[in-house]
Amino acid sequence: MLYQERPRWTKPFMLTCLAVYVVAVAAMGVAALPEDAGAWAAVSGIFLLPLLPLLAVPYGKHRYHAIDLTAETLRVGRERIPVRDIDPASVHAALAEASQGGGVMRNLASSANSGFTFRGRNVVDPSLPRLVGGAYAVPLGSPSTVIATRQGERLLIATRAPVALLNALASVVR
Repeated sequence: MLYQERPRWTKPFMLTCLAVYVVAVAAMGVAALPEDAGAWAAVSGIFLLPLLPLLAVPYGKHRYHAIDLTAETLRVGRERIPVRDIDPASVHAALAEASQGGGVMRNLASSANSGFTFRGRNVVDPSLPRLVGGAYAVPLGSPSTVIATRQGERLLIATRAPVALLNALASVVR
């Protein structure tokens, strides 16, 4: 494994949310059961509404923004891209651009300009690069980098450390 990136704090956050929900439902159950079982079940179900997004967002980040780079394959989320298909010139150009920095404003601009991807196509603006990994958009404020394949397709990769990813990628593309 030449490079690996995983989203931070997904499991502890999810376990904390579940623990708070279980404790709250149990505390209500002690006071309400057995005579108010219907009301207890209804309130417990209503409390699931804010819990589901709190669990879905970290799961989605873990699923769609994990990056693994080996000598043969770049895996971003659900997609696998053979390293031999990546254009070395685009990697070196992206590395030169990423090394200059840009800070928070560049990250916000990349999030805003990622469009909206559905089934591998950008539905907002087809001229924008395709977001790799299976997610619908780059998380707001997250850094990203654009590389190209040898066939000319531009790929947008959301990564916490674009320079580190591009350095690792530059070491394996030929």
